[in-house]
Parts: sequence; C-alpha cells; structure tokens
Amino acid sequence: MPAKPMKIPGPDHPITVTPNPGRVVVRLGGRIVADTRNALTLREASYPAVQYIPRADVAMALLQPTDHATYCPYKGDCCYFSVISGGGLLENAVWSYQAPYDAVAVIRDHLAFYPDRF
Repeated sequence: MPAKPMKIPGPDHPITVTPNPGRVVVRLGGRIVADTRNALTLREASYPAVQYIPRADVAMALLQPTDHATYCPYKGDCCYFSVISGGGLLENAVWSYQAPYDAVAVIRDHLAFYPDRF
C-alpha cells in the first residue's frame, strides 16, 4: 500500500490555528454537548473557519466513536463520532485528529463539530 501523501501548509494552502477569545457552546436540542472558553480557531485556505474544542470541555459520554475515517494531507488521519440524542444518533457529526501532523499539532485532543448539525 502506498504511503499517504503529506503536505506542509504554505502560501498556496495556508493553515493558521489561533485561540478563540470568546465562549463556544455546542447545543443539540436543549442539551449542551460542549462548553468552552478554550477553543482554537483553525483557518485553512478558503474553507470556513472551524472551532476545535478541548475534549475536557466536551460531554464525551454523549459521543460514540464510529468506523468512519478520512484523511487530510495537511492534518493527517481523522476519526469521527456520533452524538447520542434523545434515543437516536446524530451520525458522524463530530471529528478529531488524534495524531495530527506537526504543522497543526495544537489541535490534538480537540474535537470539531459540524455547525449545520448542531
């Protein structure tokens, strides 16, 4: 199996990660899934900014790991979680880079949520 390509962010594909000075709350219905003042804002090329929330500030008991996985040549392997909600599952709604590449290592131990699903 060929090795996965790894790319370094640069002028043609910039990535920045900065602390978010505000509070980020993720709700599903009336339930708080995450609440933090320690989010990181990742900006990548022309994509919308993504909030990465420390695991310590996420109700991990509501999350269930899935078999879904993707790969980003700039960030690495990505795993996904579904959210347990009122007897059902919101499938693959949360993602995490558990061993991100050095350029974005600061997002390790953080989770991101699809904003259109919460």
